[in-house]
This record gives sequence, C-alpha cells and structure tokens, in this order.
Amino acid sequence: MFGIFISWAQAQGEGGKMKKVVMIIAKENFRDEELLKPKEILEKNGVAVKIASSTLDEATGMLGAKVKPDMLVSDIKADDFDSVIFIGGQGASQYWDDPVAHTLAKETLAKGKFIAAICIAPVTLAKAGILNGKRATVWSTDAGQIKVKGAVYTGKNVERDGFIITGAGPFAAKEFGEELAKALKE
Repeated sequence: MFGIFISWAQAQGEGGKMKKVVMIIAKENFRDEELLKPKEILEKNGVAVKIASSTLDEATGMLGAKVKPDMLVSDIKADDFDSVIFIGGQGASQYWDDPVAHTLAKETLAKGKFIAAICIAPVTLAKAGILNGKRATVWSTDAGQIKVKGAVYTGKNVERDGFIITGAGPFAAKEFGEELAKALKE
C-alpha cells in the first residue's frame, strides 16, 4: 500500500495535480503491446491515461486486442495533457499525413509537453516537422522516412531528445513506457 502511494505521489505535478496522457491508436492494426505495456507502466506510476482514435468505435490491434477509445483525436487539446503519445503498428500510417495529428504534435511540443511515438508512428512526428535536427528512433525499415525530414536516426530501442521520446517497436514497449513514466516525474 505504501508503495502505491509513493508511485501516485511521484506522478503528481505542481500543486498535487495528477499527470494525464493521451495515447493515440489507429482504428485498425495498432500494435497491442505498444499500447498496453506503456499504459500499464504509466498507470502503475499514477498517471491518468486516455485513449484516442479517429473513431469512437472499438479499435482492433494487430494481435487481437479490442479497445474502446475514450475520445477522438480531433478533440484532443494539448493543454489538457502532459504528454501525447502516438502508438505504432501497421495502422499508425493513417496519421502520417493527417493535418490534425501534425498540428497536435507541434502544439504539444510548443507548450513544453512531452510528445512521444513508437514503431512506425515517429514518421508522423517527422512529417509534422518536429524531428528536424532531433535524435530519434523508429521501426528500422522506416528510418529513411524520418531521416529525409531531418531527424538524426540513432537506431536505439528508445531515444529521448528534450521533450521528444521515440521508440523502435514492440520489443521496446516496456522501455518506452518506463522512459515516459520517468519523464513525467521530472
């Protein structure tokens, strides 16, 4: 019980305000463990997690997870969250050229909040223009897509450059979640 209180207390911001994040998934073919493992880690650290997608209908992961989104991506306001997190999987490409996703990524970073993406989702951040000159990682087959937009591809499992956190894929889901939880305690 004491450990739960400590974790909850560590997730509090100034004035005791609980940290809040929104995790954005594709309507189909998001990567299950890239959503579920970081979500579990964040919640264990006292962070409130919302799930957003392009529809409020049940979303399906590549491995069969079923998730009912809490909100639409178009309704997310950067001011309402301490971090915006794009989840990967084959379906994540639906946000690569999405102007709403690009605006959200830029606004989140401009407000000094954490913007994160894993697997192929860092391509969305690159296309939004926020990875130019920043260290980042991505699913290795998409490294060229972030490099052409000016990112410094590192190939690490997880990379953090200031308020930007990127992960390379499902094998990095736990480490990605731990880095997010650590960043939100700063």
